[in-house]
Amino acid sequence: MEDERRLKGTTTVGITCKDGVVFATERRATIGNLIAHKVADKIFKVDEHIAATVAGSVADAQTLMKYLKAEAALYKMRNSERISIEAVAALASNILHSNRFYPLIVQALLGGVDDTGAKIYSLDPTGGMILDKFISTGSGSPIAYGVLEDRYTEDLYVEEAIDVAIKALKSAIERDTFSGNGIRVATVTEEGFKMLSEEEVEKRIKELN
Repeated sequence: MEDERRLKGTTTVGITCKDGVVFATERRATIGNLIAHKVADKIFKVDEHIAATVAGSVADAQTLMKYLKAEAALYKMRNSERISIEAVAALASNILHSNRFYPLIVQALLGGVDDTGAKIYSLDPTGGMILDKFISTGSGSPIAYGVLEDRYTEDLYVEEAIDVAIKALKSAIERDTFSGNGIRVATVTEEGFKMLSEEEVEKRIKELN
């Protein structure tokens, strides 16, 4: 039986913009040097105004996302309003911290747009919760950060940040053996969550080249 806890290898990117947030990931999942899956989904819609990316164990990541989706839905049902991004990030932090002796091997980016604006949090396997303007996780993150540090400005809009995120992913894929097999991009704005089609991403990649 395939050991889902060992499916690892990722590059994810999150960028905060003036009008929303952008998330991008590649699609490869690995077991050691084996490419186990070429179509892994690493971007999750938590609610219409919140999304997340994951790096690490596939099983642990899927479990964490199920908890967060359920709690966001319950909050909306009980309070007749959407949950804040900080509250969902704090919930994820508490779940991870409470399992620190048998940790969920996952590093997540969680962000979106709420009444306080656009923001992204980084969450580590032991529950650390850090707010930042742009973040990358996973095996290819050191390479992605090279692009982000060079291209990011606080004046970026979502449409511009999509290209920055794609450039960061492309650089990571070219140098990190555990990243590859395509790029997925999602945005969250006041209009809600949107996953870009594969055709739109490929078109942008060709234009960047």
